[in-house]
Amino acid sequence: MRPTTRRTFLKSALFAAGGIATMAGAGPLVRLARAGGENWPRYYIFAYFSGGWDILLGLDPRDPRTFTNGNLRQTLIQPGYELLVGSDGRPVETPSGLTFGPYIGDLANHAARLAVVRGMSMETLTHEVGRRRFLTGKPPTGTQARGSSALTWLAAGLSRDEAMPHVALQTESYNVDQPNFATALSANSVADMLRVLRPSNPRLEDRLDRQLDAFLAEVSDCPEATRSAVWQSAEAGRLRARDMVTRGLDRLFDFTAAGPEMERLRGHYGVRANDSSPEAQAAFAAQAICGGVSRCVSLQATGGLDTHFVDWTTNQGPNQRRGFNAIARLIEDLASREHPGTGTSWLDHTVIVGFSEFSRTALLNDRGGRDHALTNACFLAGGNIRGGTVIGASSDVGLAPQAIDFGTGALRSSEDGGQVPRPENVLQTLFHDAGLDEAADLRADPITALLRLA
Repeated sequence: MRPTTRRTFLKSALFAAGGIATMAGAGPLVRLARAGGENWPRYYIFAYFSGGWDILLGLDPRDPRTFTNGNLRQTLIQPGYELLVGSDGRPVETPSGLTFGPYIGDLANHAARLAVVRGMSMETLTHEVGRRRFLTGKPPTGTQARGSSALTWLAAGLSRDEAMPHVALQTESYNVDQPNFATALSANSVADMLRVLRPSNPRLEDRLDRQLDAFLAEVSDCPEATRSAVWQSAEAGRLRARDMVTRGLDRLFDFTAAGPEMERLRGHYGVRANDSSPEAQAAFAAQAICGGVSRCVSLQATGGLDTHFVDWTTNQGPNQRRGFNAIARLIEDLASREHPGTGTSWLDHTVIVGFSEFSRTALLNDRGGRDHALTNACFLAGGNIRGGTVIGASSDVGLAPQAIDFGTGALRSSEDGGQVPRPENVLQTLFHDAGLDEAADLRADPITALLRLA
C-alpha cells in the first residue's frame, strides 16, 4: 500500500467508494441519533485480526483433557495445545468466570469488561467476503462489498465537530450513501497519517498562501461552481484538509517526540516508531478518540493468521496474543483517562469490537495447520457493553454454530425462535444502542443481551 498523501485523502473525500451523499440526505438519521444519545457521547474502535484467527487458541477454547486425540471421531475437535511452541497449552480461567484459550494474553485481565459472542456463522470461507461482511453487515456480491461500513454509518449519525470523524488504519472502509465527512481518512501507518496532518515542505510564504486560499474560495462561490455537487465537495474536502493541518493535530500522534505524554504512551503501549505495528495503531486510536479528533477508528490489531501449514504451531498463537495485548493496553489507557464533564472514563463511552473474517477448522489438516471454518467469535468491550458475559456457544461436535435467544444469550432452538448470530446482528446491536435502529437497513435483530441497558 502506497504512503497516504493529502492528494489521496482529498480524492477519498470527493469520491466515497463510488457515491457522493449530502448532509441534507442524512438529516433524519443525525437527528434520531442525537435525540437518543445527546447526554452520553459514543465512540467506536474496530480492531481487525487479519487472516482468520483460531478461536480455540483465544475466544472459544476446549479442555484438552476432555477433547483428546482418542475421541476425535466423536468430537471432531482437536485443540492441539500440546503441539504449540512457547505455550503451556492450558486454557486460561478468569475470576469473572470467562475461560479463554492459551494465547489470549493480557486481554484476560479485562474479562470483567468483555462480552464474547461465540457460535457465530460467517457463511463464507473467503477472506474478502468474511471481512467485508463484518465491516458492512451485508453479504458481499461476489467479493465486492455492499453498502457503507458500519463505522461510516456511526460517524454520519453521531459525529459533531471532530476534525477526522472516521479514520481507518490498515483496514478497508466503504461509503456509498453517507455524507462525505463520514468517509474514512485511510492510512497504512501512523507515519502516513502524520504526513497528511503536517504542512507541506517546502511551504508557501504566508502571503501567497492566503492569496491562494482566497482565490480558491472565491472560485468555489461562483455560479458555475455552486451548481456543481462535485465542485462543492472538492471545496469541502479542501477546507477539511486545511483545517486538519492548521490545527496542529500531528502533535497528538508523533510517538517519537519528546515530552511526558509521548513518553507515557511509548512506555504503556511499547511503541517504538510511528509505524503500522499493532501497538502504534492502538496508541493512535486512543489519542484520536480522547483528543476529540475522531468518533470512529478502525485498525489492524494483528496479521499473519492464515496458518494452513505447520506455522500454526509457531505463528498463530503469538500473533493473536500480540493483537490481544495491544487491545488490552488500549482498554487500560481509555479506562485511565477521564471523559470531560461526565465523571466517567473514556472507556465508558467507547465500544471496542475485536473481529476476524472467520476462524479455523476444529481439526488439524495433514500439513499440521488449520484451514478456514465458517464458525467464528468476536469480542466487545466498553461503553454500554455488558462485561463478563458470554453470548452463545459453538457445539461440542465440530464447533458448529448454534441458535440462541438474542435477549438472554442462552441457547435456544430455531424452532423456538432462536437465531444463529452473524456479523450483522453484532453491528445492529451497536446501531440499536446508539438510537440508529434503521441505519444501514441490515434487516437483522440486535443481540440485546450484549447491552447493560437494552
